[in-house]
Amino acid sequence: MQATKKEKLADQVMQNPQALAALQERLDNTALTPSSYIDTFPKAVIRRIDALKKLQVKCAHIEAKFYEEVHDLERKYAALYQPLFDKRREFINGEAEPTDAEAEWHSENEEEEKLAGDLKNAMVIEEKAEETNVKGIPDFWFTIFRNVDMLSELVQEYDEPILKHLQDIKVKFSEPGQPMSFSLEFHFGPNDYFSNSVLTKTYKMKSEPDKTDPFSFEGPEIVDCEGCTIDWKKGKNVTVKTIKKKQKHKGRGTVRTITKQVPNDSFFNFFSPIKVSGDGESLDEDSEYTLAADFEIGHFFRERIVPRAVLYFTGEAIEDDDNFEEDEEGEEEELEGEEEGEEEEDAEGDPKKDSSQPAECKQQ
Repeated sequence: MQATKKEKLADQVMQNPQALAALQERLDNTALTPSSYIDTFPKAVIRRIDALKKLQVKCAHIEAKFYEEVHDLERKYAALYQPLFDKRREFINGEAEPTDAEAEWHSENEEEEKLAGDLKNAMVIEEKAEETNVKGIPDFWFTIFRNVDMLSELVQEYDEPILKHLQDIKVKFSEPGQPMSFSLEFHFGPNDYFSNSVLTKTYKMKSEPDKTDPFSFEGPEIVDCEGCTIDWKKGKNVTVKTIKKKQKHKGRGTVRTITKQVPNDSFFNFFSPIKVSGDGESLDEDSEYTLAADFEIGHFFRERIVPRAVLYFTGEAIEDDDNFEEDEEGEEEELEGEEEGEEEEDAEGDPKKDSSQPAECKQQ
């Protein structure tokens, strides 16, 4: 009986061209996803695929160990870099003068610079006394903050006098046997704003596959960060601002003015980061974005700013990045030009085509 009903329904569909066309269109638009494709395999093949997945999980755990050893290697080489960074600090802060051999540098435009230098020397009769008394390299780290967009966006006008006291930034790696992490140390000279000589920010890292999603592992990731307490001097805390607010008494109708402190935009909020919840609760979207940006900045200090500080001071590192981006844009514009040319030729060849229609763009 049931079979007869199905046969009648099939006959009705076959005899109805519109219903048949709709059914065919639905079948044509149904994409065969990888998971549904796998489901079509015999059980013996699916069993072998499951075995491959288990092997892949083991590969992820081996990869995690590899990155732990890379971290150990970074710690080893950080110790080799440190004497050079210590000398860099001495030159920047005027604690030592480079020897002639240490200061000898041959640039690509050496001859042009020599001619310009000779001309300048010929024009200068007497060197100003204040120029000979310049100590170290003034505003070295502050200039880097100003040059790098990622950092300058965080710096407010009232942060600038404080950052001019920044003498050094160091990266410290966690000790052997300790959980993977790295710390940024910002060393400041005596100033009128806070009594700390060093402000620290520690980034905690994880190098192990997620138990619930092991295939998502792509190497170590920053999972949390901790700042430090800044001992601000009275009236100098730039991370808060004082506002006046009027309050009206409900019964008597009298008005009083109170003052209260509210958060203020400042680079030094960098040392009071959002905490990742340890109870499994998820952060809201804005907090997630803020935390991700914080992790990116910490990684940028560690990987780029500290190792290549002089190139960010001179702007050479920034110019290299800008040139690379411009080349990519140039290639893209050239390709777009070729596509537009082809469209115009087609339009001229076929009078039915409207040349005023924009060329179709491929979404990236």
